[in-house]
Amino acid sequence: MSSRDAVIEAIRKVFDPEIPVNVYDIGLIYEVKITGEEAAIRMTLTSPNCPVAETLPLEVQDAAESVDGIVRAEVKIVWDPPWTPEMMSEAAQLELGMY
Repeated sequence: MSSRDAVIEAIRKVFDPEIPVNVYDIGLIYEVKITGEEAAIRMTLTSPNCPVAETLPLEVQDAAESVDGIVRAEVKIVWDPPWTPEMMSEAAQLELGMY
């Protein structure tokens, strides 16, 4: 398994407490890039007023840094493109009864 795949699997263990689906399958993770021992992650939130806006990115960072070979993870919050429910994976949509 590549480092990128391992980081994605670790991120899949992070859940938005308001939605019973992991942040990767919800579509909040826009990009995961691995350079050497560093992970650069671009993510968004469901809204700028998200109640876990302070903690969720730290959970994603901790998850990425828990992967063997990743020493540092930088999580950048972006708002473009804005998140929409269509960004969820098919599995997430099924889980939430939206498909």
